[in-house]
Formats: sequence, structure tokens, C-alpha cells
Amino acid sequence: MPLHPQAIAYLAMEAKLDLPDITSNLEQARAYSHGDSDLAGTVDSSVRIEHRYVTSPTADLPINIFTPPGKGPFNALVYFHGGGWVAFDINRYSAQLADIAKQSNSVVIAVNYQKAPEHKFPIPFDDCFSALEWTIAHAAELGVDLTKIGVGGDSAGGNLASGVAIKARDEGRISLAYQLLIYPANSPEFLASPDVPCAEGYGSTQKGIKWAWEQYLNGDEDLHNPYAVPHSATSFTQLPPTILITAEFDVLRLDGLDYARKLKDAGVQVIHKDFEGMIHGFFNYGKFIDDAFVARDFISTNIVKILS
Repeated sequence: MPLHPQAIAYLAMEAKLDLPDITSNLEQARAYSHGDSDLAGTVDSSVRIEHRYVTSPTADLPINIFTPPGKGPFNALVYFHGGGWVAFDINRYSAQLADIAKQSNSVVIAVNYQKAPEHKFPIPFDDCFSALEWTIAHAAELGVDLTKIGVGGDSAGGNLASGVAIKARDEGRISLAYQLLIYPANSPEFLASPDVPCAEGYGSTQKGIKWAWEQYLNGDEDLHNPYAVPHSATSFTQLPPTILITAEFDVLRLDGLDYARKLKDAGVQVIHKDFEGMIHGFFNYGKFIDDAFVARDFISTNIVKILS
């Protein structure tokens, strides 16, 4: 399928803005990204949003808690946002996560983990795992069913969710109900080739995401740590049922497709949708791209399906 007209229009609008190159001006790019929270559309006012803090090993982390109407018990999703481990924050995800909270009857906990390069692996990862532990410890207060807690994220957040799920399996003390992976960045190896599909011209670029990996990882030693690079895991068995989204015109598409294959080969239930004509980041562009809402519906429907 060709690039969707709405994706073409969004990319044209973005090009006119002449946005700062994150690889050469990180602070300016961060400042811009904190001001574009309305890209996702209107926030459902029936969902209560509470701002709190979670203590991780190295910081107190801001979180947003989205609670749907009703009395529970609720499902739960601990969500880690995208942004190449270096940018974005939880406030640009309010519309998306409020919809998922309501449609899947879930309390959604959005985690503002610490950013690279100031805080490299494992700090952001540890932040995310701490937020999962906090959610479990506070399940009764949140009105959450302990047997129906999942983790999820988009792009770099999908990487963090994948790593958290692997650690939860390895330690054996936390049983996740599912993982949600939206165009995850799970290994830099898929960006190594000079002829990577959709390397530039579709929003996120091969150059930009390779740079982001360099900011997050400490060096080659991290390439073999599955909590940092989930594709490097020696086993994918006993991971939770997985909802996985890829986009046709995304430089990370092959990464996501191969991760889905590895999970399926290991006997993991995988519910995968490849969004035709879509670009990296489309999940966040509900104000401009209708498939952002299709993705929210797909996610919510399958959370309910897995947990039923």
C-alpha cells in the first residue's frame, strides 16, 4: 500500500515547521517536544488523571495515573513513553492513554523515566521496573486486579517494556498478564545496513534512531544485555501474551516484525497488526491521522480479549 494521504499531509506539515535536529540540538528538540502535547487529540474528560511520584533507585519519578469511570476492580497497564530514551514526557500521551484506560477498563500508569544521555542504561530501565513494582504494591489502593497487570510502550518505550517483561520472567516473582509493544526499538542491529527500508523521509530516521541508541547504551557490553537489547535474549519462552504494532513506512518495522517472529517461535501468544501506509509515531498523531484511533481500539480490544 502507498503512504497514506494523512501521513503524507502530516509529514508535509512537520517539514514546514523546520524542527530542530535532535542529533545536533537535543535541548532545543526537547523543548519543542514538551510543547506538542495536543498532537494526539482531545482527552476524554470522563477519565480521572492523577499526578503522583514513584521512587526509583535514583530518583522520584513523575507519573500520571489514568482511572476509568466505575469502581473496579480494574485491569492495569504500566506505560513507558517513546522519544528515543532522550526526549518526550508523559503529558503528550494523555489523550491516547485516557482512551485506552476507558476502552480496556484499565488503570494506566504513565511513567516519566529519567532520560539519556544524562542517565544511560540501566537507569531508565530501572525506573520502569520500579514503577511496575510500585503498581503491584499499590494495586489495592488503585483498585487493580493483581492478576491483570501488563506493561507497554511505544518505540523506546516498547524497548523498555520488552526488557521489563524479560526481567519479570527471569526473576519469577512478577507474573505479567500481557505486554504491549508499539513499533518497539529492540535492537540496533536492524539499523546497521546502508539499505534499511524507510531510512529517511518518513519522520524518524535511521540516523536519528542509531544516534538515540548511542545515547542510551554505555558501549558494546550492553549489546548482549537483554534488558537493554531485548533481541539479544537467549530465550523468549514464558513471556506474556503480546500485542504488537508495526507501521509499514517505519525504519523500525523489521525490528518489530522479527521480534514478533521470535516470540511466536517460542510459543508466546502474539497479536500483531501491521498498519499499512503508516509511519513511525502515528499512534501519537490522533489530531491528524485516523489510524491513531484505530490503534487505540485495537490495543484496548485485545487487552480485554487477553484478560477475559
